[in-house]
Amino acid sequence: MVIGIDLGTTNCALAVARAGRHPNDAGEVRFVDVPQLVNPGEVRPQPLLPSFLYLAGPTDFPEGSLELPWDSDGQWVVGELAQKRGAENATRLVASAKSWLSHSGVNRTAALLPVSAPDGVSRVSPVEASRRYLEHLRRAWDHANPEVPFEQQQVLITVPASFDAVARELTQEAAEAAGYRNVILLEEPQAAFYAWIERHPDWRERVEPGDLILVVDIGGGTTDFTLIAVTEREGELGLERVAVGDHILLGGDNIDLALARHVEAQLAAKKTRLDAAQLNALWQQCRAAKEKLLEAGSAADAEHPVTILGRGTGLVGGTIRASLKRSEVEAVILDGFLPKVSSQEMPERRRGGLMEEGLPYAADAAITRHLARFLRQQAAQAEHGSVRRSQSGLAAPTHVLFNGGVLRADLVRDRIVEVLNGWLREEGMAEAAILTGEDLTHAVARGAAYYGLARQGRGVRIRGGVPRTYYIGVESAMPAVPGMRPPLKALAVAPFGMEEGSSVAIPNRQFRLVVGEPAQFRFLVSSVRKNDEAGVLIAELDEELEALSPIEVTLEGAGGETVPVTLEANVTETGVLQLWCVAADGPRPAGKKNAKEARRWKLEFNVRSASK
Repeated sequence: MVIGIDLGTTNCALAVARAGRHPNDAGEVRFVDVPQLVNPGEVRPQPLLPSFLYLAGPTDFPEGSLELPWDSDGQWVVGELAQKRGAENATRLVASAKSWLSHSGVNRTAALLPVSAPDGVSRVSPVEASRRYLEHLRRAWDHANPEVPFEQQQVLITVPASFDAVARELTQEAAEAAGYRNVILLEEPQAAFYAWIERHPDWRERVEPGDLILVVDIGGGTTDFTLIAVTEREGELGLERVAVGDHILLGGDNIDLALARHVEAQLAAKKTRLDAAQLNALWQQCRAAKEKLLEAGSAADAEHPVTILGRGTGLVGGTIRASLKRSEVEAVILDGFLPKVSSQEMPERRRGGLMEEGLPYAADAAITRHLARFLRQQAAQAEHGSVRRSQSGLAAPTHVLFNGGVLRADLVRDRIVEVLNGWLREEGMAEAAILTGEDLTHAVARGAAYYGLARQGRGVRIRGGVPRTYYIGVESAMPAVPGMRPPLKALAVAPFGMEEGSSVAIPNRQFRLVVGEPAQFRFLVSSVRKNDEAGVLIAELDEELEALSPIEVTLEGAGGETVPVTLEANVTETGVLQLWCVAADGPRPAGKKNAKEARRWKLEFNVRSASK
């Protein structure tokens, strides 16, 4: 089996693929419900696992009410019940752990969540929170499927294309800590595209070489944009991610909060004031009302009640009643979050000079302005010729693929298409077509599972090999000369066309690795030398080789030690070149962790976005 996991900012989803009995059978892909606590003492399978962790206090729940079929301890709560209780007590609720993983401005392994936790309440790191979501999925699977243990299956976990190397590494660490043994990371836009392919056997008739696909992903907490170019190499359709936007902390939660503020203003006009706890409850109520009002078939004049518990108890406290109209929801979304703007109009920047500690939320709520910036500025960083552009420099998609729960609403998709195609018409470019027909809630998990089948030859795998040949610099062994560094040789480690998800070992060459002190590693690239295989050593560098920015690191070991090593190269599904230096002098010293294993050190960088 292959298990695909969407480790989302607001919700996690799980899908599974089972290969067919015959090699030519593509196999079946389906999503899996996740059992979880929905109320104290009540466990039910749900289509999604909300990405919320509630750190329960000793008096928060009746004794024994947090037990799960696979866990009788009940020390913490994950999923729907955590989300519900967190609406009542946000100081014990961990949310947006995925966004904290991507926040390079903090120590992502430190116990800092919940940020608002008072003294005496324990905190967890973003890595630990992610581990608990992943562990819940694993243990729920094992309880329901004891005959096919989770750890024996191939697992693919999706990450945003905007995740940096640290965030990817920490996601991998969280999975390993959760008991995952066979994990591959896959970028979410690619997973969404694979889900679309899985649903459309005639996909080759819908896209062709030269097309440029804009993936718009708007979830509960984040918005991401990605451009994917459709190419052709030796008769095979290729897929290359050519531009990735920022990880924008702006999504459905913002819309729900805006609706809550709208209702709060109506209540204030009637002399009804809300405290922080009531506003938080109203926020959740507005989310449910929004989803109901935007359902397909909902009447244009539809209205949904919103009720909040008053202050106090019983008849004294009473109940605060309000309502939301569909027209109000549409106005808040279209005018506030999806306004009609020019493609030249960029997002507003934050103006405050001093801010509270927290996530770097987007300063501008207009998603359309963020899209304009992506297509005008961020896509301009892609390689020349890889992005279809207008004369003014605007990236011009030929197709749009939607992903994320917010985009289930017709009016959201329609407004984005309306604005985008308006820009394209102004630039004299053809309008973009919509790639339709996907389950927006489970697409990423389904696509990850399908890709796992494709890796086994049981599905269509879009080829996207390394577009250049990559080398690492090796200093020549020679006597020291004043004012002159030893000449540099170049060892090919990732040959042109090396498929993402593949590895290559170079056992026939041995080098000395400096550990225990700062050392500089230099990488080079060539777009011309396409026949150099891994292990080829170039003694004299010329204009065919371009130097990339050097990497300076201190590798673990005794200071000044040089260790004999061989090299192994791996290009991951997320486009990261991992170069492993494997000790050739035997296993680790006795008493050290995994003493029977050879020592290994890892260097890595992104082969898709490496810059000179």
